[in-house]
Amino acid sequence: MKSIIKDALILFMITAVAGIMLAVVNEVTKKPIEEGKRAAVEAACREVFPDASGFKGVNLPADDDASYAEFKTAYPKDSIDEIYEASDADGNVMGVVLNVTNKEGYGGDIRFSMGIAQDGTLKGVSILETSETPGLGLQAEDVLLPQFKERKADKFVYVKGGGADAEDEVDAISSATITTKAFTNGINAGLDFFRTVINSR
Repeated sequence: MKSIIKDALILFMITAVAGIMLAVVNEVTKKPIEEGKRAAVEAACREVFPDASGFKGVNLPADDDASYAEFKTAYPKDSIDEIYEASDADGNVMGVVLNVTNKEGYGGDIRFSMGIAQDGTLKGVSILETSETPGLGLQAEDVLLPQFKERKADKFVYVKGGGADAEDEVDAISSATITTKAFTNGINAGLDFFRTVINSR
């Protein structure tokens, strides 16, 4: 019996010490991890809204918000994952950064960030995650998305075979119409969310 009690006490002490050490390690690493996440978010936001000085996370609307419910009904294949408010050095709101997921990609879901100025100008678009075919879908980063930068339109359309010249037109990626459609639809969803949900408040 004494041996069992002794072994139990030893095991208890080992578990207690291990628990304390884990708690200490967690506390020590917690702040650097949080700072790393904030830096990653800021870098992603700055890529699509380079004019802004700071970014602040904003909660998504409640599910019972009428305009948000209408948006989700109108865009069943798109979702707004995160919202960040972009501000200047004086704290004045310049627009927003939206993280969007579109479910129409050739290889699966595509996730991207888009910056939108207060007047509706699309400041930039950057891919966060994609499973599109290398050499075709991945051309979106170099060929398709730069076409949206500093453009203003209620809704964009893509043109096959080149020749896009209107403010709301972009050239489709050659041999990657599905990818072009997915990004264009996702961007249009983000613009509509900005107009009908964010600006309707």
